[in-house]
Amino acid sequence: MDMTGIFYYLVYFFLRLISLLPLRALYVISDMIYYLAYYITKYRRNVVFENLYNAFPEKDHTDIEDIAKGFYSHLCDLLVETIYLMGMGKDEIRRRVRYNNPEIIEKYFGEGKHVAAVLGHYGNWEWMCGFPVITEYECITIYRQLRNKVFDRLITTMRSRFGARLVPMKMAIRKIYQLDNKGIPTLTAFMADQAPPRAKARYWIDFLNQDTPVYLGVEQVARKMNMAVVFFKMRKIRRGYYEFDFIPLFDNSAETPDYEITDAHVKELEKLIRDQPELWLWSHRRWKIRR
Repeated sequence: MDMTGIFYYLVYFFLRLISLLPLRALYVISDMIYYLAYYITKYRRNVVFENLYNAFPEKDHTDIEDIAKGFYSHLCDLLVETIYLMGMGKDEIRRRVRYNNPEIIEKYFGEGKHVAAVLGHYGNWEWMCGFPVITEYECITIYRQLRNKVFDRLITTMRSRFGARLVPMKMAIRKIYQLDNKGIPTLTAFMADQAPPRAKARYWIDFLNQDTPVYLGVEQVARKMNMAVVFFKMRKIRRGYYEFDFIPLFDNSAETPDYEITDAHVKELEKLIRDQPELWLWSHRRWKIRR
């Protein structure tokens, strides 16, 4: 075993021990990390405040500061909840994440259709990995590999622990084709709010009051496979409890014109963010490139 493998098991063992703590104890740790991140180290505060001021020019400093504090508090909760995921069982993930209208997905399943599930870095997207527990769909998660091999392996281990397959974007269509040939409907989850590199910034849209480049991967894969497109609308009910509503966007994506799918899911995400802005990932340098 090489040093990367040894370091992976050391980190995994350490985090696995932490995950055995009650969630209420982890929230005490979260509160301490919040104070450290916001007031002491000021982790990416310039990025967060710049993003918020640009996204909400109508809000005054007090409003922006309230959103920022809410974001840092939620971000720290997200950190400990992600660690806690390593020890969660199927019954607990069912209890903590509620899906309000699963009949939307089951209808497509009954029709033998593949589904493109669109969501953003909002709420606790990591706990969406528990979706295979409640469905007969073959669940695929599109992901981008991390540069750090240890943390990339940790994330893939956590995201696949309930049965989801992690597939790089360039392999998505091939994997769906393989399962389609076996008569297996798939639900493929796309994180649709990531910033593309400059070379791939081919389409721009007004998002949160800013000219924003977006990936076209959702509509490219969906149209190729004539998938149904569903927006996964996530809400935080309270600490440790989330719920989803499924918003159908397109039943037959192969029939849509260019960019209609992208425009639609970006609009849904913006509405969600404006409703409860502290739950989105404001520390991300989303607007680091310009047209």
